[in-house]
Amino acid sequence: MDYDVIIAGGGLNGSALALALASAGLEVAVVDPLPVEARVDPGFDGRSYALALASQRLLGALGLWEGLAAQAQPILEIKVSDGRAGEGPSPFVLEFDHAEIEEGPMGFLVEDRHLRRALLDALTGAGVTHVSGARIAGHMPGPAGVEVSLEGARALHARMLVGADGAASATAQRAGVKRTGWEYGQTALVAAVAHAYPHRGIAHQFFMPAGPLAILPLTGDRCSIVWTETDAEAARIQALDDAGYLAELRPRFGGFLGGIELAGARFTYPLGLSLAQSFVADRVALIGDAAHRVHPIAGQGLNAGLKDVAALAEVLTLAMRRGEDIGRADVLERYQAWRRFDVAALAAATDGFNRLFSNDLGGLRVTRDLGLAAVNALPGVRRGFIREAAGLTGDLPRLLQGEIL
Repeated sequence: MDYDVIIAGGGLNGSALALALASAGLEVAVVDPLPVEARVDPGFDGRSYALALASQRLLGALGLWEGLAAQAQPILEIKVSDGRAGEGPSPFVLEFDHAEIEEGPMGFLVEDRHLRRALLDALTGAGVTHVSGARIAGHMPGPAGVEVSLEGARALHARMLVGADGAASATAQRAGVKRTGWEYGQTALVAAVAHAYPHRGIAHQFFMPAGPLAILPLTGDRCSIVWTETDAEAARIQALDDAGYLAELRPRFGGFLGGIELAGARFTYPLGLSLAQSFVADRVALIGDAAHRVHPIAGQGLNAGLKDVAALAEVLTLAMRRGEDIGRADVLERYQAWRRFDVAALAAATDGFNRLFSNDLGGLRVTRDLGLAAVNALPGVRRGFIREAAGLTGDLPRLLQGEIL
C-alpha cells in the first residue's frame, strides 16, 4: 500500500483528520480538487466558526492552538431572544454565562481565513502527502485495501478511503451511500461588521420570523453575522449595494453596539439538512458534511465534524496499534457506532429549533418565550445546556479532551 489512509477533500475536517492520523504514525494522503492557492485566498470563505471548548482542545492537541489564539475571540456569554425586525427582542431572554462552568470560556470565534491557513500550513510539516488540484475519478475496494484513481490515470492505494468532500460527496455516491434530507428554503447571509461599542465577548442569537440572526463576537470591535432569510429575500438583499444592505440589516441588528459598518466581503450559503444513511461503506468512512449537514442555528456544524475527526482518528489509531486491518468493516463500524446517535440527536434538535422559531405564529411565540424564561430560571438546566454547547458531555474521544493519540 502507498498509504494507510487517503482523504478525499482538503477542507477543514479533512485537513484536521490528516494531522491527527499523521501525529499517530499513519501514512496519510489528502487529495483536494482545489489548488492550495484557492484555499489560502482570504476571500475563499467568509464564515467564522464558533469552536466549542472541546474543539479548541482538539486543535491544541494537534499543536495548532498556540498559533491561532491571537485570532480567537473567547465566548463569555450567549444571549438568546425572540422578536421582530425593528421591534427589538422580547423581554424573555435566555442567558448563558461561562462562569457557570469551571472549564473556562464556552468556546471561541475563529474566522475561516485563519483556521484554514493554520491547518494547511501544518500539513506541510506533518509528513502528509498533499495532492492539491487533483480530482478523484473513482475508487475500487478490495479484500486488503482500496485503489483510488485520479483523473489523468494516476492511481493510489491505501487501506481505506475517507470522504471529507462535502454534502454532495462523490465518495459517498460512488460507495452507494444514500442520503436523507431537505432544503429549508432559507439562505444565510454572512458578513463581518465593525461596531462602535465593545461586544464584551457576548454572542447573540435573535430569532425572527424568517430565521435567526446570529451576532458573533470577533477580535477587535467586530462581529460576524449569520443572518437567515428566505431564499428570495436573501437574494434580493445580497443584490443590494453595501449601503442598501446595511439599511436592511440595521433594524434587525439594533443599536446595542452603536453604529455598524461592513468590515469585509458579503457571502451567502443555502441552508438544508442532509444525513448520510450510513457513515461507512466498504473500506470507506465519511466525516463532516459528507456524513451530515445541519442547520447552523446552534453553531455546531464544524464542531460535529471535528467530533467525527476525533472519533475516527482514535478508532483507526487503536486498531493499527493492535495490528488490525484499519479498513476492515468491523473496525469502521466502531466509528459509526460512536458517532451515529450524537449526529442524529443534533440533526433533530437543529431541525426542531428552526421549525419552532422561524415563524410568526402568535401561540407558538408565547409558548417559546415562556420556554426561554423557564430555562433561564433553572440553573441546573441552564448549566446542562452550557456544557452541551461547549462539547463537554458524552463519551469524548481523547483529542476532544486535549490529549494526544
